Amino acid sequence: MRAESFDPTQLSLTSKAREHVREQLKSEEACGLVLGVSETGCNGYMYELDFLQSLDDIADARVFDFGEDISIFIANKDWDLLRGTEIDYVTEGLNSALKFNNPNADTLCGCGESFSIRGT
Repeated sequence: MRAESFDPTQLSLTSKAREHVREQLKSEEACGLVLGVSETGCNGYMYELDFLQSLDDIADARVFDFGEDISIFIANKDWDLLRGTEIDYVTEGLNSALKFNNPNADTLCGCGESFSIRGT
């Protein structure tokens, strides 16, 4: 399910994504999930996810809390590329994965792993 409108000041998480992220954080004994981007991939930028083991391991980041057991951190340097993104958990055939509905993305590569931003 995709949100009808994006709030450019927030990050959103669908209920399916919340359930998945909650299970993964518990399994990894992590205190949060770090969402970032790197300049790579076949289309310019690629999403990166990391488990945060200690709050001391992150600095200069925005924190988005989704209940008391889910926190997602985005480094301020990545925020302009990710603002307004909705994270969903989708199943296509036999595969399930997090999907990033990023209103800033101009184009996506065929594999869905990377994206480009208008004007970059």
